[in-house]
Amino acid sequence: MPPVIEFETPRLRLRQWRDSDRDPFAAMNADPCVMEFFPALQSRASSDASIDAWQAQFAAQGWSNWAAELIESGEFIGFVGLSVPRRVLPFSPCVEVGWRLARAFWGKGLATEAARGALRVGFEQLGLPEIVSFTSVGNRRSRAVMERIGMHNANEDFEHPGVPEGHPLRLHCLYRISRLQWIENAA
Repeated sequence: MPPVIEFETPRLRLRQWRDSDRDPFAAMNADPCVMEFFPALQSRASSDASIDAWQAQFAAQGWSNWAAELIESGEFIGFVGLSVPRRVLPFSPCVEVGWRLARAFWGKGLATEAARGALRVGFEQLGLPEIVSFTSVGNRRSRAVMERIGMHNANEDFEHPGVPEGHPLRLHCLYRISRLQWIENAA
């Protein structure tokens, strides 16, 4: 079993999940504002299943989507992490950097800070050659985070197979960053 990777940024601790994260995570996934660019809100069972799957990934490979908490208060704010998408996508195989924060923590640069840390783990500790991110084309907030962390629009929009055909959120945009681009940005 590989060692579990956890890390800190100036304001955040990115760690494995705890049972105490389940209630605030479920509340976040039931918030229509947080889930605006997802086809549906998540049920408590679905929310818990996500945590269980990510914990299994930590056990198997040492990394996944980390629970994010404020160092100052220990307050759970959402997740940021690296994952292999469950579905086969036009650019598979790949590792994705992703995030979802509770609404109270938007607009503070926390997603950007944590996502930069996740890229650092992916490139420095895991030695990944490339990391991708994707979202519904209309999700300007997430696209702005992708750009702030040095990712580039690949201009390879695609229909996400997990979103029903005809749904207005089906069209997704793909962003990429290679290890070399990340090194150049960090220099």
